[in-house]
Amino acid sequence: QVSELVQFLLLKDQKKIPIKRADMLKNIIREYKDAYSEIVNRAGKTLQEVFGLQLVEIDSKRHTYILINNEPRAESKYLCRDKEKEKMGLLLIILSFIFMKGNSVKDSALWEFLHLLRVYPGKEHQVFGDVRKLVTEEFARQKYLEITPIPLTDPPEFKYQWGPRAEKEISKKDVLNAVAKVRPCWWVGGFSEFGEGA
Repeated sequence: QVSELVQFLLLKDQKKIPIKRADMLKNIIREYKDAYSEIVNRAGKTLQEVFGLQLVEIDSKRHTYILINNEPRAESKYLCRDKEKEKMGLLLIILSFIFMKGNSVKDSALWEFLHLLRVYPGKEHQVFGDVRKLVTEEFARQKYLEITPIPLTDPPEFKYQWGPRAEKEISKKDVLNAVAKVRPCWWVGGFSEFGEGA
C-alpha cells in the first residue's frame, strides 16, 4: 500500500493537482483505512528520503495535501526547467506583482498589468494559449493562486492572492530575487515575444 501510495502521489504531483484524503482512501488504501495514518506517514517518509519531497497538508478541513520540494534549489533551475518553464515564468511574475501590491490585487489590476506584457486574457497567446483559463483555472486549481469574489460588486470583481501551494513552495524574497536574476531566461524561454519594452 505504501509503494502504491507513493506512486499515486508522484503522479498527482506531476500535474500539480492537490491530493484529497478521500482519493487516497478510495484509490489506494481502500480496505486498509484503519491503517490510513501509518500508510500516509510511511509514504511521506519514503517521499522525503528518496525524492526529497515533503507531503504537506494545505487544508485541514478538506484534508487536502500537496508535495513540495524541500531541497534547496537555485532560482535558475526553478525557473528554467525544460517543461512548462514559460508558464512558471508567468506565474512568478504574477506572484511578484501581487506581493508588490500588498499581497492582494483586483482582477482588473492584474489584467491591466498583463496587458503591459502584451498578454491579453481574451486573446490566444502563442506560448500560454488561453491566458485567462491558465490563470483563473489552472493556477487556481494547482493552488498557486487564491481567487475570491469581492462582495457587492456589479459586475462581479475578484481579488487574487497567493494560494497555499505558493505560500509553502515559494518565499516572497525568492520570487523577487528570481524575477530580478533570471529575467534573461524568460526572454530566451518564450517571453521574447512580449517585446523589448516588457
